[in-house]
Amino acid sequence: MNLDGWTLAFDLDGTLVETAPDLIGSLNAVLVEQGLPPVPMASARHLVGSGVRIMLEHGFAEAGATFDAATQAPLMDRFIDIYLGRIAQESRPYAGVVETLEGFARDGARLVVVTNKRTDLSLALMEALDLTRHFGAIIGPDIVSARKPSGAHLKEAVEAVGGEPGRCLMVGDSYPDLATARALGAPVILTSFGYTDPPARDLGADAVVDNFADLPAAINRLIA
Repeated sequence: MNLDGWTLAFDLDGTLVETAPDLIGSLNAVLVEQGLPPVPMASARHLVGSGVRIMLEHGFAEAGATFDAATQAPLMDRFIDIYLGRIAQESRPYAGVVETLEGFARDGARLVVVTNKRTDLSLALMEALDLTRHFGAIIGPDIVSARKPSGAHLKEAVEAVGGEPGRCLMVGDSYPDLATARALGAPVILTSFGYTDPPARDLGADAVVDNFADLPAAINRLIA
């Protein structure tokens, strides 16, 4: 496959890496410190990628309590502190990620991460998992003019690695990834194993893959 001139942009959580165990583990550590019961993985998994505040609100609500970001902001900082301490304790790249990324690089593609996870947290995770070396840049919401689902996030990330916004493709797992690509007029592929409710197949992407090994063929069909 010839990917010269193409930039492939990847979401992080739920696309490249299974991060739910460490994120929900951090949430539960905060809840326990507050005298609240931990939440089961199944009830919070779909919230990964929604941000710390949303996860804390969910955790408190599960316990019949209320989280007020205005008065309980230190708990968000506490969540981040805990998360940084265990950022790759259980998080792992999905099967086939490394081999597939290496194949895209051999085929001439530029690779960039486009994530709503804070850039410092994204870099810490990617470094811990030895994934940073595969990408020209890792672009979180704090270093662009507007975050996903704005097309500006994708456009600025593609330009950051020297790519052309008119020749990029987005790979993600949820609606913000889909909307970001659509806003820029880029094709979009979603993973079926990520963090989304409703399911990825109900979102209207150009393609949905069940594993990373299927991604090259899906990309080839879309750019042919």
